[in-house]
Amino acid sequence: MFEEIQAKKALNKIKKTSRFSLPFQWDLNIYRGCEHGCNYCYAMYSHSYLEKEEKISCKGKKDSDFFRKIYVKTNIAEALEKQLGAPSWKKEVINIGGVCDSYQPAEEKYGLMRDVLAFMIKYKNPITLSTKSDLILRDIDLLSELADLTQVNIAVTVTTMDEKLGSLLEPVASPPEKRFSVMRAFKDTAATTGLHMMPILPFLTDNPENLEQVLSLTAECEVDYALPGLLYLRGETRKHFFNFLACNFPELLDPYCRLYAKGGADRAYKAELYGLLRNLMQKYNLSADYMKPLKIKSSSPKQLRLTDF
Repeated sequence: MFEEIQAKKALNKIKKTSRFSLPFQWDLNIYRGCEHGCNYCYAMYSHSYLEKEEKISCKGKKDSDFFRKIYVKTNIAEALEKQLGAPSWKKEVINIGGVCDSYQPAEEKYGLMRDVLAFMIKYKNPITLSTKSDLILRDIDLLSELADLTQVNIAVTVTTMDEKLGSLLEPVASPPEKRFSVMRAFKDTAATTGLHMMPILPFLTDNPENLEQVLSLTAECEVDYALPGLLYLRGETRKHFFNFLACNFPELLDPYCRLYAKGGADRAYKAELYGLLRNLMQKYNLSADYMKPLKIKSSSPKQLRLTDF
């Protein structure tokens, strides 16, 4: 279900967080809501003030309004140009799709990203974006052109190479192999590329075989960095994810309740997991330093570390 709306502004200032700093301060989201239906999505809260409380179903399908009802900001390009063209704008890095994937299926219908990228090119504005969709390859011409003018970072999220498990966790996202095709394609452009292996899901995607498979394939794509991060559960995401477990992996409910007594997993588990990840990152010569390839010349914020997630 699509609902077209008018955006008052395209860019939103990102609130500082006590957990970690980010290499950008501005966020642009063309859509509110995401059809990918990722059952661990941290952004489900964003519909809470617009929609009624999520209805629970054990059909194993997308059952959140955040996944079903997509708000489309049809005037996003015009709103963006007003901000980029303002005398006060300093060409800061813009994170595209920080809340909702800009290349979800709705984008195939509306095609708003091409207009957005055209204005980024016009104003030579640096961007970073992440996606789980190979639809981004439709715009490789514009992204390549922008990368020749300024800083462009393309990050692809991959959580598992198990397509059956992936279809449960991320029912409408592109299959893992198609996501790796994105990394391979952008390797030949001036854009920097990275892997977001986020979130790693305890007892589901945290096994050494899966982690090594994802990271070894990432190394073959010659990415500039790889950034793993562990699942964090709070608010609407916690409620939805526990319902997802009850419907699909009921045997994991008690282990998750013990591991996630609070928002984050306990320290002992994190220490063991990140120790394994460090060894694999070293084995495949992968860097978690996402700041270096971005070449941001302003004062650098605190870098994300594996233990920050």
